[in-house]
Amino acid sequence: MKLKDVVRDRAIWEKKGYSVFSYDRGRMIRTTRNEPSWVHFGSGNLFRAFQAVFCDELLERGLTQTGVIAVSGRDASIMDTYYRPMDDLHIAVTLKKDGSVEKRVIGSVAESLRIDDTARLEEIFRSPSLQVITFTITEKGYRVRPDDPDLSRTPEEAEGYLGRVAALLYARYRAGALPLTVCSNDNCSHNGDILRDGILTYASAWQDEGFWDYLNTAVSFPISMIDRITPRPDSGVSQMLRSDGVEDVDLLPSDHYMNCFVNTEETAYLVIEDRFANGRPLWDQAGVLFTDRDTVDRTEKMKVGTCLNPLHTTLAVFGCLLGYDRIWKEMEDKDLVRLIRHVGYDEGLPVVTDPGILSPEEFLRTVLEVRLPNPFMPDMPQRIGMDTSQKIPVRFGETLKSYQKKGQNLSCLTYIPFVFAGWLRYLTGIDDRGKRFEIPSDPMLPELTGIMGTYSLGSHPSQKDLEALLRRTDLFGVDLVEAGLSGKIITALGQMLVGPGAVRRALEELK
Repeated sequence: MKLKDVVRDRAIWEKKGYSVFSYDRGRMIRTTRNEPSWVHFGSGNLFRAFQAVFCDELLERGLTQTGVIAVSGRDASIMDTYYRPMDDLHIAVTLKKDGSVEKRVIGSVAESLRIDDTARLEEIFRSPSLQVITFTITEKGYRVRPDDPDLSRTPEEAEGYLGRVAALLYARYRAGALPLTVCSNDNCSHNGDILRDGILTYASAWQDEGFWDYLNTAVSFPISMIDRITPRPDSGVSQMLRSDGVEDVDLLPSDHYMNCFVNTEETAYLVIEDRFANGRPLWDQAGVLFTDRDTVDRTEKMKVGTCLNPLHTTLAVFGCLLGYDRIWKEMEDKDLVRLIRHVGYDEGLPVVTDPGILSPEEFLRTVLEVRLPNPFMPDMPQRIGMDTSQKIPVRFGETLKSYQKKGQNLSCLTYIPFVFAGWLRYLTGIDDRGKRFEIPSDPMLPELTGIMGTYSLGSHPSQKDLEALLRRTDLFGVDLVEAGLSGKIITALGQMLVGPGAVRRALEELK
């Protein structure tokens, strides 16, 4: 069974339990190439599990005639090693909590391009039919360094990822200042604003007043909130597909971050600010929520600051300390479940930002009862633990600020300070057995381990030793000493440093 032969061998695939698209894919590809409407930058697993899937659904229902054009950048070789050899097809594997598995062949990618396929991309961007370009390139992809060489080049000479996107927008401006929606779908706060700021940095450097005006009048940069847990391809899923007879599983190394399939959970949310410059696509017919800017902002804060991300970070920190290799296994640990329930229900929900469009209580319940416990989702605390220093001020700091804005004393909090203590304990690099473990990558790791790496089991932390660290608002969102939380944090850290098994005992004693 080869993906490129799926239409010819439809009966074989369907007999094995795969859903295969029924629309005329050849006609869809021709229509898309002649009248492109959607280009997506960042062709990794989240795109294939989410945007490509709801595009496939719209095609299947006859609600659109065009697919999506996928563009790769950082690892441009994947188009040559994965997309094109499989005729731009992939398998979306949805792993459900009840143990059922949905396997669906996705045909919505009409064309796969590299970011340096300049001529073809410029042709697409000059097309009046182009409505929207979307992104899943991670927050790092939007950063423009002051020494970026593209700032001193012409648009035609741009070589960096975002610089090339800005150059493509410049080509669209030169083709008649055609309107366009430029929409980030990355998991970061005010993603559309960050993207807009990056593009405007190039426009300013290139000193074309008309281009600047075009970006501010004919191009929209809506913000969005996206949520779908999509781990790297799991070996168990690989084996399942291999047993079905899918030959494409072995085309890439087993440890590669992509494969012929993407495995994901059944829950998915995408909320987008309803601000489209060249017509709004029918994505709402596939479950995308369009709303106003304030509602998107509140939804993002609800998810990131209360109902999902703080729980994820808590499990990442304590999962590494306790030797877990899967998030779902942690959800069988009554001590950890009790902790994250307290973090979510007792200390998060009282100050949650209610978006109105989604219920915070229902969202949190789904996270705790459906999403995180799903034993078929192969997500790892080590993956979630990456860049924790960048996450804590947003995932916990905003909740602390909400208490302060309401005039409430932060000394009423117990569980969030306990998580902070756990993070400091984690930064020692010693697990609860007393063994060294590899701390997931983090841009501030050298500095933070330089401080916490001096501690060992049996150490006695003091306010004096840690006060400068606990005052850092860049790490915690607020000054924890001034907020009156440093004593609780240092006491809990001391409990966790007593010796082997101390982290477990601290969790057990936490009420």
